[in-house]
Amino acid sequence: MTPARLCGTCLSKPSVWTDAKAALQYAFPVDAMIQALKYQADLTLAPVLADLLSAEIASTTRPDCVVPVPIHPARLRQRGFNQALEIGRHLCRKTGNKLLPDACTRTRETPSQTALSWKKRRKNVRHTFACALDFSGQHVAILDDVMTSGATLAEMASVIQRQGAARISIWVVARVLPRSLTNAGQ
Repeated sequence: MTPARLCGTCLSKPSVWTDAKAALQYAFPVDAMIQALKYQADLTLAPVLADLLSAEIASTTRPDCVVPVPIHPARLRQRGFNQALEIGRHLCRKTGNKLLPDACTRTRETPSQTALSWKKRRKNVRHTFACALDFSGQHVAILDDVMTSGATLAEMASVIQRQGAARISIWVVARVLPRSLTNAGQ
C-alpha cells in the first residue's frame, strides 16, 4: 500500500499486519448476504462470499497458511458453525491455500462487537485469542467475514506475530468504512 493511501491513524499507529484485502464494502447486498450466512445459517452463501474474496486476492502473494478468526465455543454451540471457517473452506479449496481451522482459539467469550463503539472494541477483544502453533518465518493470512474497526483482527494478528509470523495478511469479504469516508463522495 502506498503512503498516499494510508489514513492518519494508520500513519501514526501502524497495524500489526502487512496488508489487508477486502472484496467489497459492507453495504447492500453484501451486508444482507453476510448477515444471512451468520444469523440465519444460510450456508449456501459461504461459497459465493468465498468466490468474491478469491477474485480480490487472486494477484496477491500466496501465504503459507490461512487462519480463520475463531469464535468462542459457546457461540459455536449456539450458531452451529463459524462463518469465517465456512468461507475459508471454500476459499482454500478454490485457491489451494492451506487452511488451519484450529490454529488459534478464542479463549474468552466477549459481547458482540456490533453493540460497541469503535473505541470500546479494542478493549473488548484484548487477550481473547490464543495460538500454540509456531509460525516462525511464515506468511499467515487471517480470514474473517467483515472488518469494522479492525480491533479483532489486530488482536489476533498480535498473537500470531508473537508466534513468529514474518508477514500477516488480512483477508475479509467486506470492509465497513467509517461514516466520514462513506459519505465523502456524496
